[in-house]
Amino acid sequence: MDTLLQQVRDYADAAHGTQMRKYTPERYIVHPVRVMETCAQYTDRQTILAAALLHDVLEDTPVTQQEMHAFLQTIMSEEDAAETLKLVIELTDVYVKKDYPKMNRRTRKAKEQLRIAETGADSQTIKYADIIDNCNEIVKHDPDFAKVFLYECRANLRTMGKGHADLYNRAVQKVDDAIASMKK
Repeated sequence: MDTLLQQVRDYADAAHGTQMRKYTPERYIVHPVRVMETCAQYTDRQTILAAALLHDVLEDTPVTQQEMHAFLQTIMSEEDAAETLKLVIELTDVYVKKDYPKMNRRTRKAKEQLRIAETGADSQTIKYADIIDNCNEIVKHDPDFAKVFLYECRANLRTMGKGHADLYNRAVQKVDDAIASMKK
């Protein structure tokens, strides 16, 4: 990992603080790092790789868009900082329970699916890697929830075909294989 990405990784790790992965005793940062590593198999663009490392920060931590932008400006050009922030914003769920307590999960996820379908190719590429990584843990550690999660992922993938084609196909295959394994 180059110096810039290491700085972004450290920032994301500090932002996530003491958060742990839901199903394993690992610090939260292991997930964004795996997402970034998956993306790095398909692109070397720093803005995409940085956004992969940061993709859950706005959603899961108190860090604001302004704070993230200010940090990014210290390590990359204004253009790259703005692009990275844009990708993170596109990857941040809007229809969350906290903000929409009267909506059930199905409704929130349906609205989120419509929203993510409108995002750009780069954010969708990161989302594919996020789906792949989350599938691994959820299927293994929470098979009951996996049944819901996998069908949500399948629905999302059907509407987000703008990203990297090979990674998209890998995500679709991962979800389909996981669904098939759950049926056994």
